[in-house]
Amino acid sequence: MFYEACSVLGNAIYTRNSHVVAAGILIGGAVKGAKSAGTACQDRQESPPSGAFISAIFRSRPKQNSPLRAEVRGYVLALLPKMVLHEYDYIFAIGTLFAMLDAYNNGANDVANSWATSVSSRSVTYRQAMVLGTVFEMVGAITVGSRTAETIKNGIIPSSAFRENASVQMLAFTCALAAASSWVMWCTRHSAHVSSTYSLISAVAGVGVATVGASKVQWGWNNGKGLGAIFAGLGMAPIISGGFAAAIFMLVKLVVHMRKNPVPWAIWTSPFFFLIAATLCTLSIVYKGSPSLNLSKKPGWYIAAVTMGTGGGVAILSAIFFVPFIHAKVIKKDRSIKWWMIILGPLLFKRPASNDAYQAKIPNYAVVQEEDDLSVQGSSKPNSMADEAKNADQADMPITYAGDEGKKKPVQNEVSQATYQERLAENKAKFHAKLRSKRGPLGWAMRTLHNNPMGPGQIYEFRNIKILAIRIPAMIVCGALYGLHYDIHSAQTGISGTPDGQRMERVYSHAEKYPNEVEYTYSFIQIITACTASFAHGANDIGNSVGPWAVIYSAWHTGKAAESKAPVPVWQLAVLSGLMGNKITYHSPSRGSSMEMGAAITVLVFSQYSLPVSTSMCITGATVGVGLCNGTFKAVNWQRVSLLLIAWIATIPIAGTLGGILMGLFINAPHF
Repeated sequence: MFYEACSVLGNAIYTRNSHVVAAGILIGGAVKGAKSAGTACQDRQESPPSGAFISAIFRSRPKQNSPLRAEVRGYVLALLPKMVLHEYDYIFAIGTLFAMLDAYNNGANDVANSWATSVSSRSVTYRQAMVLGTVFEMVGAITVGSRTAETIKNGIIPSSAFRENASVQMLAFTCALAAASSWVMWCTRHSAHVSSTYSLISAVAGVGVATVGASKVQWGWNNGKGLGAIFAGLGMAPIISGGFAAAIFMLVKLVVHMRKNPVPWAIWTSPFFFLIAATLCTLSIVYKGSPSLNLSKKPGWYIAAVTMGTGGGVAILSAIFFVPFIHAKVIKKDRSIKWWMIILGPLLFKRPASNDAYQAKIPNYAVVQEEDDLSVQGSSKPNSMADEAKNADQADMPITYAGDEGKKKPVQNEVSQATYQERLAENKAKFHAKLRSKRGPLGWAMRTLHNNPMGPGQIYEFRNIKILAIRIPAMIVCGALYGLHYDIHSAQTGISGTPDGQRMERVYSHAEKYPNEVEYTYSFIQIITACTASFAHGANDIGNSVGPWAVIYSAWHTGKAAESKAPVPVWQLAVLSGLMGNKITYHSPSRGSSMEMGAAITVLVFSQYSLPVSTSMCITGATVGVGLCNGTFKAVNWQRVSLLLIAWIATIPIAGTLGGILMGLFINAPHF
């Protein structure tokens, strides 16, 4: 009878039946039960699960707390082996570092997709974009990001292909992260905008071929999670995104820009963008939402009620508070109004206009090239109305060509490579001089570096060693703060007189310019659309880094190959989410908000179906779509678009080959 009870206990441990285990554990029963668990596994021709006995003890719920049972549990926990694969701690550590590098690359390469149009349009500053981007990237990743992480984790290489070998699975996804993050880092360093999404997907596929063979990799559709479904988005996403963005901008153009007095129309139709943004974000959260947040199986009425209620509520609130605030800022030109006065709502309609309203200046949103101020940072101060008119006239002036035999050549002289480099160096010197005149840590660091140049001779010369000791703190400060003052607008418009600058000038000349008051209104709206795009990016792209890392962590922590249905923990999404232009067509706030909304809709739709899609491709497609709304192909910089396409296509074989080579070297390396 005693041994039968122990046998039942052993089977209960294997099947994780905590109610049977709760009958009580004695010393002899525990030992016999562990043996019976092994016997039960042998009958099924399986290996005993690691830590099964520990799990059984912790899952037990006895009616009375027995001192003997507590003592036995302490001895058993001390004697039995741990579940964590401590012999492979180094693989987990290396995989974690490369996952963080991949998330860092995502921030350097892809987070800009959400905010490039806002910064390019001068709706937000560089620093504001980073703060808002951090918040909404994390919210999108935590609430929706687990879906695309599941596809990266399970859809390309089935878990069964690793034959329960946790260590090989850890090594495989570590190599995939190493290959993808290294390639994206190199491309970002050399200003080649590639897709981090398809870099990682290709690397995982390459690792799969090297590990389990090409036949085990899911090349087909695989219920929407295989490589066939993922790479279908390579052609679909830019087209769909461009269609959405063009439709939104054409609607804005017809309803607002083509009106005789477009400013009031821009103000009173602004709640429409709040409605779309709130509805999209809410629907993506509650429809097939995160299992960890108990949102995966909500009924249809709940989804519809929450989505429509939130979208409608936000639109009503924007009509009550946002519209009066913008009316006072744009139409009344009340310069004394502060941002916190938005809470006054309709009371702002009764607020008398200030006496100096006629002197109020609207920021100039025209994208122009200025010969003598190309590298001036922080040059976002409003220009005068005369300068604004001058800039608008210059932007609309056709470029004059002259040449022989019908060949068109720009009037400006061709710029040689030496002259081009000289202009770059000159602009950089002007920029550094302006930074040295600033107060604060960066100004101090730039002055320190300028006043303490390295002397002649090798670095190990005593004089150079002393200078280097002075320069190192300044170099650290510059490394941390220099990017905050980067002149993104000058970099996008190009240097006047150079081939790139002439090309962008031709592109901008084909874009219609709209009143600054209208663009000023849309600069506020664009903050909402950029936050939506950032939320969508977090929902889609953070899963790229989290998916492989979740596999590595699960295999290391449990000692078993990660299960295909294992959910992605919220804390992993949060950890990696804390780490992450005008070169194509003319930008303005009304155009930028349409681009961002079109891209956000596309990304969120793909995320709902667990399909990782490149936000780079979506925002590029949206930018081209809005550019074509100018009515001519010449309003788009097709050279830049072609370079982007080449970089995207080249990423697939290069990242896949790198991942496969790394895995092949490690898994076949000789050892004792």
